[in-house]
Amino acid sequence: MKLKFGLAALALVAMPSLAMAACSYGKEKQAFSCAQGSIWDSATNTCVPTSS
Repeated sequence: MKLKFGLAALALVAMPSLAMAACSYGKEKQAFSCAQGSIWDSATNTCVPTSS
């Protein structure tokens, strides 16, 4: 009986931590980088050569 109660209490304590840890899944953004000599054009969503 004490073992079941202890395991249940442990599960209840651990659940919010696990839920918060999984909250950011799939929301990360990766930075996009263009080749050297190019910059990102947000209007066309492509890399364009820099004019100097």
